[in-house]
Amino acid sequence: MVIEVQPKEVDYDALALRVFLKALELIGGPRMLFEYRNLTWVPSLMEAAYAVVLKNEAMKTEDEIAEFIGITKQTVRNMLSADPELVMMKLKGELESKEVKVHTAGGLAKLAYQEVKRGNDYISFVASVCEDYVKKHIETAESCPDAGLVWPVYVLKAIKGLDFPIDQSRKEELKERLKGVKVKEAFADQLIDKVEFPINSPADLLHKLAQAVREGK
Repeated sequence: MVIEVQPKEVDYDALALRVFLKALELIGGPRMLFEYRNLTWVPSLMEAAYAVVLKNEAMKTEDEIAEFIGITKQTVRNMLSADPELVMMKLKGELESKEVKVHTAGGLAKLAYQEVKRGNDYISFVASVCEDYVKKHIETAESCPDAGLVWPVYVLKAIKGLDFPIDQSRKEELKERLKGVKVKEAFADQLIDKVEFPINSPADLLHKLAQAVREGK
């Protein structure tokens, strides 16, 4: 009897989150972000995680990845051309200057992807570090300034199971999911009124939320 082996379907959102969390672990865990108070480049790291996963798992082209995430083709190219062997040498200096480049985020995501594929990711550990930090420093995540440093994790948790793309007709559904989630100093459901639809992917949502915060300052 011939047994037909069906290809295993990959959950790209879940894998991208694993790569993102592994990348945080590689730079010293979320506490490293707290130490440097670096708020600006976390969405770029999440975008890089998606770019690497879509390239290697879905075999997407640069154009397809750019459209899916909602960034330029050149940004995708910079992420995917990064050398993971050099990234850790440059990262500390860029973290201290708070000017982490797209190329460096891409290299870090590639390195994290390699580790995840080897089975060396520890999602529960990294997630627990985020939660423990918030619990130790203040009663609620919503009023904790440092909780904003890991806001992509909270956003992705809130939208788990949502189908993308999301058009204007599903705006209220998205806002309901994001109630109580803070993006830095703003509430995510309120920021949705400032973003452009459609939202093509979870990474596109993170990108647009970060952009709405910057424009609101």
